[in-house]
Parts: sequence; structure tokens; C-alpha cells
Amino acid sequence: MDDGASIETQPSAPLSQAELDQLTDQLVEKLKTVYDPEIPVDIYELGLIYKVDVSDDKDVLIDMTLTAPGCPVAGEMPGWVEDAVKEIPEIRSCKVELVFDPPWDPSRMSDEAKLQLNMF
Repeated sequence: MDDGASIETQPSAPLSQAELDQLTDQLVEKLKTVYDPEIPVDIYELGLIYKVDVSDDKDVLIDMTLTAPGCPVAGEMPGWVEDAVKEIPEIRSCKVELVFDPPWDPSRMSDEAKLQLNMF
């Protein structure tokens, strides 16, 4: 029997609200560095981020969508998001899932994004 196989991992202590708040701020900051190349607005303000889950072990799972299913960067954008999130030193891992339900529409954009795109 391999000694490595018998090592048990201890469950992490739950994140405190202060830790979760700090990570949330950092995640939003990093998500705002990723832009849709066809629209001069970041993916967070565009409303492309549907869900962000952070485990007690600081593993991040993100559900995101695209402005259109046929987006030319569909294969690349999840990697851009993962790379941006992994720049946060405390994050252990990040996985991004593309989802298309519900479909994205302009009502998901922030007021800031609408202002940038003159959509008011």
C-alpha cells in the first residue's frame, strides 16, 4: 500500500463573512478585467456572469454566458475568465462553465454598461 493513499485531507474551516466579502470584491475586480472583444465593456458589467460559487477550500465555480451562442471567442473566453480569477493568490482553483439558459439579453447589462454603449 502506498503511504500517499492513506493520507486524509482535513476539511477546511468555513470562510468567515469577512473573508468571503474580500474574495467577492477581488473576484469582481478580476472579472472586470475580461472584455468581450466585440463590445468595449467588461463581461461583468455586460451581465455575462450568472453565478459565482466559492467553496470553503477557495475553489471557484463560475457559470457564465455569451452575448450570442455563436460568439467567435466562445472557446477562448472561459479560459480568459479562469486565468483572471487564478491571479488572486488565495484562490486554489477555478472552473468556468458556459451556460445558455437563460439566454443573455441587454436587460442584464448594468447601468454603467448601458451608459458606455449609449443604450439609454
